[in-house]
Amino acid sequence: MEQNESEKAVNEIYNYAAELMVNHKKGPEQTKGILVEQGLDEESAAVVVANVEDQIRAAKKERANKDMLYGALWCAGGTIATLADIGFIFWGAIVFGGIQFFKGLANA
Repeated sequence: MEQNESEKAVNEIYNYAAELMVNHKKGPEQTKGILVEQGLDEESAAVVVANVEDQIRAAKKERANKDMLYGALWCAGGTIATLADIGFIFWGAIVFGGIQFFKGLANA
């Protein structure tokens, strides 16, 4: 039971740090300072901030890869449908796909 409470406390600290960095746009040093003010020691606060930064970076990279994939699919699908000569030009799909692809590429 004690282990469960420890894990819960650790999860709360990580969630708080993520909330500060993502939703409140606090930088790593600001977040670390706030955690220290809340009673966490300096070394633990640095570890928490570093781990949260890694998780944020990984989530952004995953999102960028998805944007590139879906953007390429929309653009290619629109181009193929247009070239299939079914009487329509699928500009929306081509442009939307291109924008989404390059947005993902820029974020990667």
